[in-house]
Amino acid sequence: MKLRKQVTVCGGAIFCVAVFSLYLMLDRVQHDPARRQNGGNFPRSQISVLQNRIEQLEQLLEENHQIISHIKDSVMELTDTGAVSPSGHLPFRGANGSWVLPFDGRPTFLAVNPQDCQLAAGSHSQADVQMLDVFSLLKFDNPDGGVWKQGFDITYDADEWDKEPLQVFVVPHSHNDPGWIKTFDKYFTDQTQHILNNMVVKLAEDPRRKFIWSEISFFSKWWESADAQKQEAARKLILEGQLEFVTGGWVMTDEANVHYFAMIDQLIEGHQWLERNIGATPHSGWAIDPFGHSSTMAYVLKRANLTSMLIQRVHYSVKKHFSATRNLEFMWRQPWDTGSNSDIFCHMMPFYSYDVPHTCGPDPKICCQFDFKRLPGGRINCPWKVPPKTVVEENVAERAQLLLDQYRKKSKLYRSKVLLIPLGDDFRYDKPLEWDQQYINYQKLFDYMNSHPEMHVKAQFGTLTDYFNALYKSYGVAQGSRPADFPVLSGDFFAYADREDHYWTGYFTSRPFYKSLDRVIESHLRGAEILYSLAVANARNMGMEGRYPVSDYALLVDARRSVGLFQHHDGITGTAKENVVVDYGTRLLRSLIGLKRVIINAAHFLVMKNKEFYRFYQTEPFLETDDRRATQDSLPQRTLIELDPAGPRYLVLFNPVEQERLCAVTVLVNTVKVRVLTEDGQTLPVQLSAQWSSASQMSAEVFEATFMVRLPSLGLAVYHLYDSPDSPMTLRSDTLLRLPGSALTARALDPLPVRSQQADPQTFYVSSQFLTLGFSGTTGLLESIKHKDDPQERKVQMHFVMYGTRPSKDKSGAYLFLPDGKATPYDHREPPVVRVVEGPLFSEVVAYYQHFEQAIRIHNVPGVDGLSVDITSKVDIRDQTNKELALRMVTDIQSRDVFYTDLNGFQMQLRRRHQKLPLQANFYPMTSQVYIQDSHHRLTLHTAQSLGVSSPESGQLEVILDRRLMQDDNRGLGQGLKDNKRTVNHFRLLLERRSTGNKMMDSSTTSFPSVLSHMTNGFLNHDVLALPVLPKRRGVPPLQTFAPLKSALPCDFHLLNLRSIQSQDPNAPSPYTALIVHRFGLDCALDSPNLGYNCTTTQGQLNISSLFKNLDLQLLQPMSLTLMYSSPPLANHSTVSLDPMEISAFKLKLR
Repeated sequence: MKLRKQVTVCGGAIFCVAVFSLYLMLDRVQHDPARRQNGGNFPRSQISVLQNRIEQLEQLLEENHQIISHIKDSVMELTDTGAVSPSGHLPFRGANGSWVLPFDGRPTFLAVNPQDCQLAAGSHSQADVQMLDVFSLLKFDNPDGGVWKQGFDITYDADEWDKEPLQVFVVPHSHNDPGWIKTFDKYFTDQTQHILNNMVVKLAEDPRRKFIWSEISFFSKWWESADAQKQEAARKLILEGQLEFVTGGWVMTDEANVHYFAMIDQLIEGHQWLERNIGATPHSGWAIDPFGHSSTMAYVLKRANLTSMLIQRVHYSVKKHFSATRNLEFMWRQPWDTGSNSDIFCHMMPFYSYDVPHTCGPDPKICCQFDFKRLPGGRINCPWKVPPKTVVEENVAERAQLLLDQYRKKSKLYRSKVLLIPLGDDFRYDKPLEWDQQYINYQKLFDYMNSHPEMHVKAQFGTLTDYFNALYKSYGVAQGSRPADFPVLSGDFFAYADREDHYWTGYFTSRPFYKSLDRVIESHLRGAEILYSLAVANARNMGMEGRYPVSDYALLVDARRSVGLFQHHDGITGTAKENVVVDYGTRLLRSLIGLKRVIINAAHFLVMKNKEFYRFYQTEPFLETDDRRATQDSLPQRTLIELDPAGPRYLVLFNPVEQERLCAVTVLVNTVKVRVLTEDGQTLPVQLSAQWSSASQMSAEVFEATFMVRLPSLGLAVYHLYDSPDSPMTLRSDTLLRLPGSALTARALDPLPVRSQQADPQTFYVSSQFLTLGFSGTTGLLESIKHKDDPQERKVQMHFVMYGTRPSKDKSGAYLFLPDGKATPYDHREPPVVRVVEGPLFSEVVAYYQHFEQAIRIHNVPGVDGLSVDITSKVDIRDQTNKELALRMVTDIQSRDVFYTDLNGFQMQLRRRHQKLPLQANFYPMTSQVYIQDSHHRLTLHTAQSLGVSSPESGQLEVILDRRLMQDDNRGLGQGLKDNKRTVNHFRLLLERRSTGNKMMDSSTTSFPSVLSHMTNGFLNHDVLALPVLPKRRGVPPLQTFAPLKSALPCDFHLLNLRSIQSQDPNAPSPYTALIVHRFGLDCALDSPNLGYNCTTTQGQLNISSLFKNLDLQLLQPMSLTLMYSSPPLANHSTVSLDPMEISAFKLKLR
C-alpha cells in the first residue's frame, strides 16, 4: 500500500511538472517584450514567426497529451502490482470445482411487456390452404398422367369462352444466371451483352413486342458499357411499356440458404440502381429457377411494394394437387399474420419447367413445336422428334388451332379467363435470328387468332405486369387485391422434387465452406455499413467531413454487389462449376478485405478522444484487422498482438450487436506475461491458454489470452494490453490430454503445463457457474447438459454419422440428396485424442478424429454468452468418395414427428417428418436455427452458416456438415462436388426450460424463439471484432469508448442495417441513411434467465430522435423496404410503431 501511494504521488508530480511547463511556455508567448513594443502593428515577418510558434505550440500540445497518457499508463502499471479486479476479488474455485469470477456486478433486469408476447400465444393466420395440411393429405405417388406425365388429362367444352374470350399474354424472357457453367463475366461477354444489344434494336421494330428482364447485376454491367443512344433506346422501351423489370434484384436470389439480411440487401441494391439510372419501378416478382420457395421472399416483396409474384420450382405432387383444385393462384399470407397485411398475389407455374416445351400447355411435344429457335437447321431441336414449322399462310389456321388447344387446356387449371404463357429459356434471344423467329411467327399466330372471332381468344405479347393487371381488371379489383373466391395460402414450398424421388435437398449443404464465408462477410457488411454511417454523420456534425475518408463508400458498394451476386441461386447454393466457385470466392475475399478497411477507418475516427488529432493516411492504417485470409479458400488466421515491455498495445473491440454485450474475447499474444486493463485502468482476469497446432502439439511462440468484456451496443471499447510480470489476475488454463494409448505423448512447454492420462470409458464433466456438461470417456463427444438450477441432467448425445449414395442409376450430386439408406455410425479407425481445457473464463473439450475435430466450449460469463454451448466442427473429408458427414444429436425430448426450422433467419416454420416420404424428403434448409421441443424443454441448434437439417426420430436433430460426391446428378451442372475444403462450422446449442404453467400448444403452426434465443443467434452470427492499434513511432493519441446509442433499443428490436443511401455519384453517399429495423416475434413461455444486459420491450414503440448520441435527426421519413416508395416525413421527435415480425425502413438525415 505504501509503495502504491509513493508511486501515485510520483506520477502526480510528473503530471504537474508537465502541465506547469506548458503553462510557462504559454506565458512566455503572451508576455514577449518585443511583441509588446510593437503594440498591435505586427510587421509581416513577425506574423510568420508567430504562425510558426503557434504551430510549434500545437505540436507540443499533442506531444504533451501523449506524454500524459503514457504517464497515466505507467502509473497504472506500477500501482497495479497488487492487481485488483473491478469488484476487488480474484477468481476462485467454488465448492463444485467451477470457477467463480469477479464481475462488475451491475444489476440487470428483464422487463418484457406481456402484450409483446401475444403473437406467440394468440390466434394466427386464417388460411384456406395450409401447406402442412397439403403435405399430410398428399399420397406423393407418381402415376403416369399421359402427355402431362406428372399431371392428368385436361378436357374442356368448346363453348366455355363464348361469353368471355380467353385473354392470352405471351411473355418473352431470357433467364440469365450470374454464374453457373460460366463465370458472371464470361456469360456477359459471350451471351448477355448480345441479348441486351439485340433487345433495344428488335423491340423497337414493332411496338407490340414485349420483353421482361430480371437480373440487375447483368443489366447494370451492360448499361455501363452501352453508349448514350442505346441507353436512351432502353429508357424509351421502358417508358412505353415494352420492356419491364421483374423483381429487380441484383440477382434472382436463392430462397433456401440465403439470410434475410442479404435477401433484402441485394433487392435494395437492384432497386437503388434502377431508381438512380433509369427511374424504373418493378411491380411484379419473377422467380422461375430457385429450387423451392420461401414465404420470407413473399414478405420481402410485399414490403418493397410489389403487388404480385410468380414462382415455378414446386414439388410436382403439389403442382398437380393445386392444378386439380385450381389453387395455382392464391394470396400468399405469412403464418403469423392475424389479418391480411402480408398478403401478396402469387401465380404458380403448373408444369415441369420454365422452358417453352413446358409453358404453353400440358403437352411438351406440341409446345416444343412453338419454340421457333428449334426450327430445323438450328443448333437445338425437339426431343419429341416433331420440329416446329415456320408459320405461313398455308398452315397458320392449323398451327393456331393446335396452339389454342394447349392454351385452353392450361387455362382450365386456373380460375380466371386471363392466361400467362412465358416464352423463353436460359440465355435466350442472344442472336438477332431468334428475335425474328419467335416474334414474327407468334405475331402471325396472334393476328390469325384475333381476326377470327369464332376462336374466342385475344392473344398478344405482354409483360408480367400486363398479365397481372388484366387479371385484376377482369375481377374488378385494385392491383394486388384479392380477386373474389381466390384462396389464401400459408406455408412454404420446401422440399422441392422435380421428378420421382429426386429431392433437391443436397444443395442445402453443398460447398459449406462458401456458405460459411458468405455469412462472415454479411456480418462484416452490416457492421461496416453501421460504423460508416455513424462515422460520416459524426464527421458532418463536427464539420470534419473533408478529413474523413468518405470515399470508402465505393468499398461498401463493391461489397454489397459481391454479396448480392453470391445470393444467386447457383452461388450460395453450391451448384456452380468449380472455376465459377473460385470466381465467387475471389470476389467475396476482395470485398471482405475492403469491408475490414471501412471498419478500421470508421473505428479510428470514432475512438479518437480529441478529433483534432485525427489524421487519416491511406498508406498507414491506424488499426490492424482481426484476422487475415491468405486465399479465397483458406481459413482465417487471427492477428498476433506482439506485446513489448516498452509500453502497452491498445485493442479496440467492436460489438456489432444492438444490445450491450457481456462476453469473453480471445486474442493471440506472443508472451505468457500478459495483463489486460480497461480504459479506466482496472485489471481484468485473463485466462491464458496454449495455441495447438495438432492434437498434442502446442505453439512455443503464440498464446491465447481470453478476458471478459462489457461492450456498448453497436459500439467500440478500448483495452490496454501489457507485457508485464506475473499478475494474480492472469491464470493459466488447466489442460489434460486424454490419450487413446501409450504411443502418444504431450509436448508441454514450460509456461503452460499439460497433464496427460490414458483415456477410460467413464463419463467426465466440465462446469461453469451456469452449466455442467457430461462427455463420453470413449468418444470425447457431448453426452449431457445440466443447468445449475435444474436438479436433473438432460441427455444430449452427439454422434457423427455418414451417408453414402445409391449404388446404381441416379446418385447424389450438387443438387440432389439420394442416400443409399439410413446413415451409419462414423467409423473411426483409431480412438480420438481428447483435450480437456479448464479455466476461470471458459472450459473446452476438443475431440480429434481423422475427418473432423469437434470442440465444445462453455463460457463462465454471466448472461447470454454463458447460457449456451459453443460448438466448432472442423471438417475435412477430401479423402472420401461419395460420402456425406452429419452431426446427430440424440435427446429424450418427446418431440415426436415435429421439428422447427427457420426460413432465412427471419421466421420459424413447423416441419413434420413424414414416414410416407423418402428419407431425403424430410431434410430442410436451416439458415440460422432448428429446434425440437416438448412440454418441458426446447433444444435449439443455432448456426453461423446455412446447412441441411432433419429430425430423423423423435428427440433427434441431424445436420449435414459436408458432402463429397464424385458424379453429376443430371441437372445441367456436369460436375460432382470434388472441390471440398477444410471447413469450420460454428454452432451454439441452447437448452431452455418451459416455464411452469406454460405448456406447449401442439396445434400451433407458428412458433417463435425466446429473447435469449434471439440474442444467442445474434452473438453467434456477429462476432466481436478485435482490432489492435498499430504501434506508432510518436505514441498513440488518447482513445476512448464510442457508445453511439443514447438509449437502449427495445430488446425485441433488431437493427437490420443502417445503410448510407447513394447519391447521383455511385461512389459517394448522399446525406441520407436508411434505418432498417425488424421487430422480433417472442415466445415468453420459456424461463428467462439473467441476460447480462437490461432488456425491456415497449409494445413496438421506438423514438428514433432519441436513439443516437451527439447527432441531430433532421429527417424521419417512412419508406418501402427497398427505398423506392416514400410516405410523408414525420415530425422528427415522432415515435414510430412496429408490429411483431414487421420489418420497416426509414430514411434519416443525421448530423
